[in-house]
Order: sequence, then C-alpha cells, then structure tokens
Amino acid sequence: MVHAHVDHQGESLNLAAEAVMLNSGEQWTPMRAAVFEALAGFDRPASAYDVADAVSRAEGRRVAANSVYRILDLFVGVNLARRVESSNAYVANAHPECLHDCIFLVCDQCGDTTHIDDDNLSDAVRQAARKTGFAPERPVLEVRGRCASCQSSG
Repeated sequence: MVHAHVDHQGESLNLAAEAVMLNSGEQWTPMRAAVFEALAGFDRPASAYDVADAVSRAEGRRVAANSVYRILDLFVGVNLARRVESSNAYVANAHPECLHDCIFLVCDQCGDTTHIDDDNLSDAVRQAARKTGFAPERPVLEVRGRCASCQSSG
C-alpha cells in the first residue's frame, strides 16, 4: 500500500501523538506527554532510563524507569514509538498515523539507527512466516552494519 507520509516534528509531532493516543481510547496525561516529548527529543534510540533521566530533569523530580517502561510499551502498542529490540531502546514514530512493520538499520560503530518503511519487504517476511504455519503479529527487522558516515570516516 503506497501512501504519502506526513513526517511530524516538534509541536506537530506532539499533537499527532496526542490525537493517535486519544483515538485509540487512551488518555493523554501530562506524564505521557512528558515521556513522549523526551523520547522525541533524542536523535538516537533511547532506553527507558535515558527517557526517565530526561523527564526527571525537565520535571525537576525523580521519575522511575519502571513507570517510563510501562508508558513506552503503551506507546509501542498504539504506534507512537518503535522498539529497537537488539538494543532495548525506543524511537518516536514521526508518522504515527501510519502503521508499518519496523525495519531498522543499526550502525554497530556509532549506534545511529534509521527506521525505514518497505511494505514489500515486510509483506514478504509475513508471507514466508505464514507458509510455515506461523502467524506473524509484529515483525521487527534489524539490519546491523555500518552507516554511510562511519564507512566514509574509515
């Protein structure tokens, strides 16, 4: 299915996240908003501890990583965030209105992680799984290697 993505940033991303959360029947609480804003502020996948530290600094009080984990898991469930399985970290979904399987390119040298959408590739993975009698629910593909920047720097 080909469609145009709206890649949100800043306030537009926060508003899109709030709308997706409310449309899924969930509340958009101040803590959820703070966690999402902190996650969206990272330029790399962030752990729950990274997000908890960022929220703690912004709120001026300690926020427990366990609370952040629960919120991040909720975000993954409603498509506001993606989980990079191999590094147990999360990225904000810049187009939360679109549902795609996750395909991550993870640089082993600098840790940069790029999310790409390729419905043909993920459909092929789902189809291959079904041929074996397996019912795929949430394919996550991760390709490990070196990003263009690390390749050019030696």
